Amino acid sequence: MILGQLDIFIVLTGLHDALFTATSAVCVTGLVVRDTAIYWSAFGQCVLLLLIQIGGMGVITVAASFAILSGKKISLMQRSTMQEASSAPSVGGIVRLTGFIIRTTLLFELLGTAVMVPVFCRDFGFRGLWMALFHSVSAFCNAGFDLMGIREQFSSLTAYSAQPVINITMMLLIVTGGIGFLTWDDLRTNHWHWRKYRMQTQVIFCATGLLLILPAVYFFCWEFDALPMGERIWKSLFQAVTTRTAGFNTADLTQLSEPGGYITMALMLIGGSPGSTAGGMKTTTLAVRWLSV
Repeated sequence: MILGQLDIFIVLTGLHDALFTATSAVCVTGLVVRDTAIYWSAFGQCVLLLLIQIGGMGVITVAASFAILSGKKISLMQRSTMQEASSAPSVGGIVRLTGFIIRTTLLFELLGTAVMVPVFCRDFGFRGLWMALFHSVSAFCNAGFDLMGIREQFSSLTAYSAQPVINITMMLLIVTGGIGFLTWDDLRTNHWHWRKYRMQTQVIFCATGLLLILPAVYFFCWEFDALPMGERIWKSLFQAVTTRTAGFNTADLTQLSEPGGYITMALMLIGGSPGSTAGGMKTTTLAVRWLSV
């Protein structure tokens, strides 16, 4: 009787962990109760990566992409739903925008994978291919899931705190995913002509720039001042970038001072930009409230 109850408890515990992890993956929160690298099998990690991709691009966008690929006609109501999901300014051109979102996502994730493959293959052998792909998708989708537990459980990217290639690539992926697909569409249309950008794009660039520079300066001057200069710079930059929803870390967050903890929470509350892979209150909301005040 006791053994039967124990088996049921183990099954329920495993189901609870799986449900929590799946929810965290599709909502790209990055919270885990089990270390991703050592608890989940290769198949489980593939499922997590798929959920992260769906969550980052948006459930509606993924569903619409399947409809487009199958040749189905998109109704006006469906186009309206796609517009709301992607924060597009109008219904017109929403199908084209969906195709652009898919292409942009795959392009950045493949580029990130290609850049990180040499480093991960050097450290993990042939498995480095999977490591590079997983972290590239997780970073672009601002999910925060990692596979570094094979070195030390729940260590995230602390082993690469002073590694330029991993730091730069991960930061760029986080930022490119976090500024939003509408911003990239605006850049593609108007190139580098600042005055032609939509007001939203201009606000996003200004707000994002300030939210990257100011926290980085704070972390550099007051949180990581005891570290060697190279590691100090990389940790400061990475902490400023990743905090606003990405969920990775190259520093021990328990060692942050109380002001550093408050700044981290504020950045997490703000999050990314509209129509992006990131969550949070949004940079545009912060900018509008700040200007209103």
